[in-house]
Amino acid sequence: MIVWMNGTHGAGKTTTSPLVQQLIPDSRVFDAEKVGELLMDVSPGLPATDNFQHWLPWRQLVVDSARRLLDYTGGTLVVPMTVLVEQYWREISAGLAEHGIPVRHFVLHADQETLHHRIQHDAVMGPSPFRFKYLAPYAEAARSWLHAEAEVVDTTHLTPAQAARQIVDTLKG
Repeated sequence: MIVWMNGTHGAGKTTTSPLVQQLIPDSRVFDAEKVGELLMDVSPGLPATDNFQHWLPWRQLVVDSARRLLDYTGGTLVVPMTVLVEQYWREISAGLAEHGIPVRHFVLHADQETLHHRIQHDAVMGPSPFRFKYLAPYAEAARSWLHAEAEVVDTTHLTPAQAARQIVDTLKG
């Protein structure tokens, strides 16, 4: 099974995912962003883009990597990865379904003010224009399709440990 943790920057995916992994026996965190980093290192480079998710191979490789990891290890993969383009989510989820891999899709959500504050005061990354630019697309995706396609966990007033517990309790329920 895959526990996909979606949501924009500042929602808590990176912090919450290892906590979810610790609560699920025989699970691992698979950071699909590393697949994008691999593709960004191709030389000469792939067609210019502001987001590696626009490259079709990223979506295909995420599906193939997750499938092969699960074939090798079994258990559960916890995937903390923002996907805000509906077509891309459809490609990934359909690809996983073709391989018989069940996906529980969660969106970690926080209100815009909280997201802005978290990004502005991030002790590790500091304020990031890249991260800020995804707040509006996230709000649009949440309104138009994303929240209807996932189980929403509002992290506005939750600690990462509380969000992890809520996700795991939902999986058990």
